[in-house]
Amino acid sequence: MAGFVLARSAAGVEDGSIQAEIRAVSEFRDSMGRHLWTARPDDADRFLGERCRGQSHSTVSGKAFGVSVFFEYLELRHHAEIHALTGDLVQCPIDEMNRPRDGWRLNIRIPPSDAEIDKFFDGWRDHVTTTRKFLPAARNYTAAKLWSQVGLRIGESTRLDMLDLKWELGPLGKVHVRFGKGSRRRGPKQRIVPLINGARDQAVWFVEEVRGQFDDAWDQPGAPFLVSERRATDGSCGRVSTETLRAALAKAVERHLPSWRGRLSPHVLRHYCASSLYRNGVDIVAIQELLGHEWVATTMGYIHVHNSHIEDSWEKASGRSAARLGGVRP
Repeated sequence: MAGFVLARSAAGVEDGSIQAEIRAVSEFRDSMGRHLWTARPDDADRFLGERCRGQSHSTVSGKAFGVSVFFEYLELRHHAEIHALTGDLVQCPIDEMNRPRDGWRLNIRIPPSDAEIDKFFDGWRDHVTTTRKFLPAARNYTAAKLWSQVGLRIGESTRLDMLDLKWELGPLGKVHVRFGKGSRRRGPKQRIVPLINGARDQAVWFVEEVRGQFDDAWDQPGAPFLVSERRATDGSCGRVSTETLRAALAKAVERHLPSWRGRLSPHVLRHYCASSLYRNGVDIVAIQELLGHEWVATTMGYIHVHNSHIEDSWEKASGRSAARLGGVRP
């Protein structure tokens, strides 16, 4: 186990993913009641089909992956050693028959309309200016605005440092996202996000009017962009947690857009960003790059059009077809 952890860490896999893999392997071992190297496909059948019954597809798939990658490690590093000591041949128990199918699944998250988003953020902004705890309220508002403007994930935004804001890059400045979501558990995926769609003005306001009031270490290496009120022993502030930002968003939704209570999440705001940019004419490949998707098919699942976008496009196409036929339309 220790060697496996070290190898996965050397490969750049995040600690959370490694811990999930270890938990899956431990659960599988407990379900077997034998040494891991004696595992066979029918052991995995019982583990995935019985012990994991009722769990979500993604959870079962993650556990199957954890077991599979651990046995790949055993086969690559310790196959001969285990055979010499025990006489057993290491065999991955996850095969083509019991491996969960991980085809792309579309979970449609239709975001609010432009009018609803405007109403929501207008109400939230007015509340920020009158609330007793201005600093954390302004921070929470800024985080949500960035989710809706440039599609940052909540985990990406909380891990931004002040030095990740590259004001001099491009006409509007850019953000260096160092801890983007890696595909297929390959560790963080970095990307550069331009401060378009009003994001520069929002970030500048927060840095100039708010950030410095949390502490005076804003220009130090490692100083977080979105800070917590809690202070370290040296007086500097730490990072705000994702739980704090989620709770703040939920309260704001309940107060300013109650019809979306329980439905408007940080990820839905990311969907809103993609949809609004597409409606405003931004190329889908550019949106793919902005969101950090490996496949454009994933980005397509984020595009949700309101009103008559499809109908208008169809009408234009039909009109062109009729014109080519001399104006005769059926």
